Amino acid sequence: MSNNDDIRYCQRFSYIFLKLILFSYAIIWWLIGGFILAIGIYAEVERQRFKTLEGVFLAPAIILIVLGILMFIVSLIGVLGSLRDNLTLLKVFMYTLSLCLILELLGGIMALMFRNQTLDLLNKNIRKGIVNYYDDLDFKNIMDFVQKKFKCCGGQEYSDWSVNMYHNCSAPGPLACGVPYTCCITTKPNEVANTMCGYKVLEKTRLDLIEAIHIRGCTDAFFIWLMDNYKIMAGLLLGILLPQFFGVIVSWLYITRVEDAISEYGNYMDLLDSSADERETKKQGRMGKWFRCMPEID
Repeated sequence: MSNNDDIRYCQRFSYIFLKLILFSYAIIWWLIGGFILAIGIYAEVERQRFKTLEGVFLAPAIILIVLGILMFIVSLIGVLGSLRDNLTLLKVFMYTLSLCLILELLGGIMALMFRNQTLDLLNKNIRKGIVNYYDDLDFKNIMDFVQKKFKCCGGQEYSDWSVNMYHNCSAPGPLACGVPYTCCITTKPNEVANTMCGYKVLEKTRLDLIEAIHIRGCTDAFFIWLMDNYKIMAGLLLGILLPQFFGVIVSWLYITRVEDAISEYGNYMDLLDSSADERETKKQGRMGKWFRCMPEID
């Protein structure tokens, strides 16, 4: 048998190249998933300290934890599958990535098809958050940022703030019939905010408030911003979807290489058996032993 015949499949460039690409891809997302999980756990600990809300929509920490766990587990499956050439793990990794990609696409399409229902759901959850605005530090920070960034007030409109027990017109105190100062219009950059600028605005008509507060709701303001910045959103969507699509393609290519190797050489242990066609395997270095080139199958 010639030297070329003695060269095992795992020593060919395409196999090693795909293995390293898939392993690097999986390990990077595994580390990112672990980092997101750590941030989520830290944020949840802080959230519990301040007795904030338990709703998933209103708790970014819960979302980070779920996302981190999902990324960590799926990426770990990819890492182990690429290291050990385990077809089962590799297929689980590929199918899970494909499922996530399909669900994201379907979710986006459904949200566009049922835009009104999506807006109603979003506004409903924002109103739930407004009810507990001063009790939920996470939601308060997010809402304040959104109102300042998009120059808006409330969810559907500024009157949403009447559902808050402190801003309701029947409430005692200076906040009654008012809105947070982040709803107010500022005329100068870096202007020191007047925290009472929203005093008694809920008693006035929209026309009277045009120069005092932002009367447009934040959901409408956000979607208008999306339409005005469609290039940024297209880039963001590609940044989310393309890495997943790349992972699916690389996983599929690597699985085909492993399956080709199995069909060519049979059971991995047969290659190590000197009595099988009296073939001798070349010595592997430490890296070759770590990256077990051929899978052991029944």
